[in-house]
Amino acid sequence: MSGSCFAERLERLVTLSGAERGALERLEDSPRTLRRGTILVRENDRADEIYIVRSGWLMSHVILNDGSRQILRLHLPGELIGSANTAFSEAPETLITLGDAVICPFDKIALRTVFEDHPRLAALFFIVAQAERVALTDRLASLGRTSARSRVAALIVDILVRLRLFDDSVTDTIPLRLTQEEIGDATGLTAVHVNRMMRVLSEDGLIDRRDGQIVVRDEPALARIANYVDRYADLDLRWLPRAR
Repeated sequence: MSGSCFAERLERLVTLSGAERGALERLEDSPRTLRRGTILVRENDRADEIYIVRSGWLMSHVILNDGSRQILRLHLPGELIGSANTAFSEAPETLITLGDAVICPFDKIALRTVFEDHPRLAALFFIVAQAERVALTDRLASLGRTSARSRVAALIVDILVRLRLFDDSVTDTIPLRLTQEEIGDATGLTAVHVNRMMRVLSEDGLIDRRDGQIVVRDEPALARIANYVDRYADLDLRWLPRAR
């Protein structure tokens, strides 16, 4: 295994050169252990850092004018987060841990060296960002046009698929790191409605809930209900520049 968990994730797409792995390892040379509820950056704060998640879950959210919270994205091990900070001097969203986590922060200026020296890594960063952008587009369509049952199903399937991108041991079970209120803030539902939809999915034989975990019993059916498309399954890598 590489000393970089982000390199480990990218190597599921291509075989990295030693120089590329070294460049990514240097981005992760200052890991930081955080407790649940730690805020990495607040919306509208100065945004100088980007983060790689080594372990644990985080979320990004914004606070709306009426004081309610909209969770934009869950962030899982092996993922690069806060990349929107490269485009703005102030953070467009709040990043907060959902449990104990280890993250690797680095100054966004460090990306300049990586991109100048390793154009294939720059292209891979871009590809991953586009896959996540399209996944967010799917989620926006889900929030606006699908039923409560479909929204909750989509969240469960998305978490399961993304956990597998980094951890081969994940099969059909995910830890339930979110409260019902947090699931509601991610799906535009009340906590009561979330509980009802979880019960419906369980009664339909699609999931089981036990010991703080969700077991997916019929993933194809759950994905159909969710209108889920795995945007990480068929990435076009033919145009990548050669490694240096």
